[in-house]
Amino acid sequence: MVRATFSGFNTALSALQANQKRLDITGQNLSNMNTAGYTRQQLEASSLNYTNPVSHYSNGNETAVGFGVSMDRVSQIRDPYLDIQYRSQSADCSYTNRLQTALNSLSKVLDETTISGIRQAFDDIQSTLTSMQDPAKVSDPIYESELRTKMQSVCNLFNQASRQISQAEQNEFQRLTGEGSSEQGDVQKINDILRQIGDLNVQIKRNQVAGHPSLELQDERNLLLDELSGYIPVETRYYKDDAHSGNNAYDYDANGAVIGKKDWPDDLEVSMNYIDAQGKSQKLILVNGSDLGADGLTKNYGQLSMLKGDHQTAASVSDPANISIKFEKAPSYKGNGQAATNDVYAELKGIRFEGGSLQASLDMLQKTGTGTVINGSTAVDDVRGYQYYSGKLDQLASTFAKSMNDINNGKKHTDKNLLSNSTDDSTTGITAGNIGISKGWTSGTIHISTDGTNRTDTILDMIAAMKDTKKLNGKTFADYMNNLSTQLASDSSSNQTALKTGTTVLNSIQDSRDSLSGVSLDEEATNMMAYVSAYNAASRLMTALDEVLNTLISNTGA
Repeated sequence: MVRATFSGFNTALSALQANQKRLDITGQNLSNMNTAGYTRQQLEASSLNYTNPVSHYSNGNETAVGFGVSMDRVSQIRDPYLDIQYRSQSADCSYTNRLQTALNSLSKVLDETTISGIRQAFDDIQSTLTSMQDPAKVSDPIYESELRTKMQSVCNLFNQASRQISQAEQNEFQRLTGEGSSEQGDVQKINDILRQIGDLNVQIKRNQVAGHPSLELQDERNLLLDELSGYIPVETRYYKDDAHSGNNAYDYDANGAVIGKKDWPDDLEVSMNYIDAQGKSQKLILVNGSDLGADGLTKNYGQLSMLKGDHQTAASVSDPANISIKFEKAPSYKGNGQAATNDVYAELKGIRFEGGSLQASLDMLQKTGTGTVINGSTAVDDVRGYQYYSGKLDQLASTFAKSMNDINNGKKHTDKNLLSNSTDDSTTGITAGNIGISKGWTSGTIHISTDGTNRTDTILDMIAAMKDTKKLNGKTFADYMNNLSTQLASDSSSNQTALKTGTTVLNSIQDSRDSLSGVSLDEEATNMMAYVSAYNAASRLMTALDEVLNTLISNTGA
């Protein structure tokens, strides 16, 4: 018994259709080779088996052939493991990059390698004091005015540095919340991404149920996941919904035997990884698949908010007790489709993320570099943030003011303060932000004291104080400022090294992803030639079958 007459034609036709589809996919790949986030597509095919022969006259099974090729689906060429690596490394790089941005803003204030700053101002004061050692110059109003001008200069520099650090700190908080800025903060961006991923989950699932793969929508979702990983460490999981998982994943016949697996699309779960106050790794679900609850309207994604306590000033932002994170978790639904309300909110206090720009901003705002464990958590205060450098400047300004005032007041402790708190002209609470020349010295009612054994004792004591290393941990005023700048440079240098290393690793992972998922012109051109050859061969097969059939019809029984 010969093979069915048109069986060979069906085989050739399926080959033509499959190679035409492959050429279509190649064209789609080439047209999107420069499209951001596009993932190379391919045709998944399988052989049509020769089953259930209808005639006992047909060939034996050992010589049976199939009926061509089946086009199963169009899929993306993507490696989930590389995605995990990329997003993990992205969180690390984003952390160091945001930290570097903050350190660069501080360097504009404290880096005195190319500018005449506080350290130079201290040197100028010492030089002026040295020139006033002559007894005839101590009471000379010209020399005293010059000293006052130099003192005013260092006060102005302290004030300016304090304002700039406070502004940098406020800018950092704006990067988190967007408050007082025309741009979105991290909070709004994260919430917007979560909303978009949640909406895409629903749209992709509905399209896939209807038979549409929605590959371009999946590319859009992957881009959003990559972006989200720069803000917070995230983890993704693909899973079947409850109605199509476990024993529900299979179709059964009347006798209860499995006859096939249900072809049902996966849902995507997005979770956030963090370390809780007890030092344990935790996971918080941010996007919960495509389930919208019984009403079909309830959102399937969580939201983030920042809590600052009762105070709204920049200073309070730096207090760990006045800033915390609150996530509204993605709802988890009961069997009746209603959200489990007792598991919706989670206020995260004393927690930390293993990477991400959000954690970098929190570290710069909250940490002071003490190296000790922060109260109420297991997190280590290991970052020298804005408060560290602001505190160091305050200590320097306060110590300098007290030293100059004590010397001018002498052993009799007369009220001859040269420097004061500019807000109330007192000597209490002097910081870099409020240090200034006292009103008495400005108005001329207070002068450089000459009450010592010699008229120059006060000036000599001031010179000695400028060289004293006992009041500031073995450093003079100028050296202390120089050390502070060096400390910042060291922090910046080590962070830059980490950033360069992390970026190199990230680029390497991206290259690996591109080599697999990206579109290569050479590879697609090679595939195109192979598909054209296969298409031509299938066409020639159809011609040959036509010739055979013509011979059979025309010559049989002639």
